[in-house]
Amino acid sequence: MANWKRTIPFQVDVAGVIHIMSTALYSRPEAAVRELIQNAHDAIMRRRHGELAYRGRIDIVQNPGRRTLEFRDDGLGLSVEEAERYLGTLGIGLTGLLKGRLESAPRGAEGEGKDLIGMFGIGLFSAFMLADRLVVESRRAEEGEGVRWAAGSGSRIELSSFEKETCGTVVRLELKPEFSWLAEDEERLEQVVKEYADFLPVSIHLNESPTRVNVMHAVWFEPTPDHESIELELAAYFDETPLDVIPIRIDDTVSITGALYVSPRRTPGFSGESVVTATVRRMVISSRIEGLVPHWAAFLRGVLELPEASPTTSREDLVRDEVFLHAARALEEKLYEHFETLAARDPSRWQAILSWHRYWLAGAALGEPRLRQLLRSTYRFATSHGRRTFEEIVSASDADPLYETEFDRVIWYNTDRRQEHWIDSLFGDDTAPCVHTLRTFEESLLVAMAEESETQEAIDVRAAAPSSPGFARDLLGASDLEPLPESWQRFFSAAEASIQCGMLRTSQPVVAFLNEQHELMQTFEDLKRGGVVPAGFQRLIDRHFDGQQRPRHEIILNRRHRLVERALEQGPGTPLASVLRLLVWQGLGAAGAPIHGEARRQQVEDLDWIAECLWGRD
Repeated sequence: MANWKRTIPFQVDVAGVIHIMSTALYSRPEAAVRELIQNAHDAIMRRRHGELAYRGRIDIVQNPGRRTLEFRDDGLGLSVEEAERYLGTLGIGLTGLLKGRLESAPRGAEGEGKDLIGMFGIGLFSAFMLADRLVVESRRAEEGEGVRWAAGSGSRIELSSFEKETCGTVVRLELKPEFSWLAEDEERLEQVVKEYADFLPVSIHLNESPTRVNVMHAVWFEPTPDHESIELELAAYFDETPLDVIPIRIDDTVSITGALYVSPRRTPGFSGESVVTATVRRMVISSRIEGLVPHWAAFLRGVLELPEASPTTSREDLVRDEVFLHAARALEEKLYEHFETLAARDPSRWQAILSWHRYWLAGAALGEPRLRQLLRSTYRFATSHGRRTFEEIVSASDADPLYETEFDRVIWYNTDRRQEHWIDSLFGDDTAPCVHTLRTFEESLLVAMAEESETQEAIDVRAAAPSSPGFARDLLGASDLEPLPESWQRFFSAAEASIQCGMLRTSQPVVAFLNEQHELMQTFEDLKRGGVVPAGFQRLIDRHFDGQQRPRHEIILNRRHRLVERALEQGPGTPLASVLRLLVWQGLGAAGAPIHGEARRQQVEDLDWIAECLWGRD
């Protein structure tokens, strides 16, 4: 077979490209409204460049009888040559040329691209998402005649002369039946316009109304905005009262203007989404921009203008380029500076923010050293001595120098809400507080702060339980602690607890401390036996507890109490032993542990045995 080679041109199905672009590029058909407003805006900006007194306006006109929607502007307009060259050419937008993206910009257009939004030369074709046919009628100011450009969704374009008295452009959409609401529902169309173009610096009017639809002049975009005015306008625009307002004006590596505020809406869980609006030359790109505001500040709302940022082709997001990354870093620095200054100068306002968003900030601080540093002296943990900051907790948590050779400070913490009152009474007369870290992230935050001590002191964080070094000695006044003999361990086996006896300061015969992990594992085992745990979830459980010894509750029998001492002397199987076992169940129950299974059966047996003895029967 002979070798051969030839060169062929690209084959482009124009109708197919338009169909793909108009159905797959944009996530919402209404985006076409934004694109057409944007084109009108750019035409007005070009005319403003040459006529300083000119302001311009955009009119959107509905015609339900004809099922059409028109976008009218009195901007610079198009010449016949521009309409022929640019309107029907995918990827060579006139605005993109003026902004310097391509080299062949029209003559005399130098400097016109500064305030323009468009870029890619595809926005006009988005109208085919909504319309079966598109008609553009335009006239440039210096031209004697206008031009009419018309196309359906196919590949043919009709170009003709057109009589138009004034300069400007009209784009008419002959709507598809499913989008007839755009020609009929004024209120719904107004919402679409406001969503995308509320801050555009050109007035937009519906159905030739003298009242504009868009806000246009938001106070937070002004060079020297008044703080109170920003707060009032944010409250009106977002329909909620800000807890704090943060004017944003950054002119460093990138430019950012606008305003953020702390929302009074609590962020649920740790999956908060930013609802900050990002604009480029005042056109809304996204009302939920991701990655611009740091994740730890998901409680912020507001509007930010980033004139140097690059929208994606669909203009529904920003390109994550160097400009975007610089903007995100600059914004985070600005936010840290604001909150650090607020904490120092207006601590009551900062405490109000902390009270409202405390769990979000505490959870986010686990991965943010600078945020942890801010919270060290401001975040108030719940403790047995009331709410205390980490610095206050550390200063009151001296280690006993007689016994502690490795640590200068010992911080005690409790993770079980059921033991909160018992722990409070236990630490009531002690100078050191016990921190109630009833949420896992607070325990982790406490440990992280201790590891980042700013002094040379060594700090240890310990659970408030007898198994922790020094707890029984220092808090319970325990001495001579020892495990029970094997016969007694078997007698108390249903308690599934580690049981010791010794001399305690308290007058209670039994002191019980619960272990959350014990009950969690017990719950999982009960569910597994009942066959209600999905296999994937069971693997997660197994991985969580893999290699761990089964956690146990802890119980100390107080030999200082004479009932305990007499029962231990008599041994298991005696009436006093049954009384002592009932006291163990009572201690566990008082601490909040559920009593079930074998333990409940033993309770009944012990009560029967005691009753028999009291009645004098064998």
